[in-house]
Amino acid sequence: MLNKIVLCFVPLFIAINFFGLIPMYLSFTEDVSKKDKHELVNQACLTVLLTGLAFLVAGHAIFNFLGILEGDFKVGGGIILLIISISDLSGKSEARRMPSTQVGVVPLGIPLIMGPAALTTLLVVSDSQGYWPTVVALLMNLVIVWFGLRYSNLVMRLIGQGGARAVGKIASLFLAAIAISMIRSGLTGLGIIPTAIH
Repeated sequence: MLNKIVLCFVPLFIAINFFGLIPMYLSFTEDVSKKDKHELVNQACLTVLLTGLAFLVAGHAIFNFLGILEGDFKVGGGIILLIISISDLSGKSEARRMPSTQVGVVPLGIPLIMGPAALTTLLVVSDSQGYWPTVVALLMNLVIVWFGLRYSNLVMRLIGQGGARAVGKIASLFLAAIAISMIRSGLTGLGIIPTAIH
């Protein structure tokens, strides 16, 4: 069980890109009071939890209704992850500035924390490791995000703006590798490439 939780936690942590999230959060909330910041963090984490659980429960039902195979989702999701990671690595993923009082649910909760990368990863690790290890991994990541955003100024003082950017870029590189792995797994599942290659 512990191994499964770890195998769910790590890809999800990379997909959320926690260290890359903190500078954007600070930018969005630079004119917000400490009390309002805490409320925004609570809103964002609750949004992420509800969205993630809903996707885990209803994701496969939606796919069945639309006639989407698991391999289709892995290939499509992998392509999305690859685009996101390439955009971030090339410096073209700057979030659009929004009024600071409106960022709790969107864009902080969705799509900055629970975006296409995290949603795709949730479903993929749920398929491979099981529902409950995925839920536990999601909760563990949310605890890290909650504490990290709540004490974001301290985190930034510890690692610095450059450190946060560097860690974020490394996470994007790993995300690109996960994307390639997902695409390869999806193509294997669809019978497009031989299992031996997989």
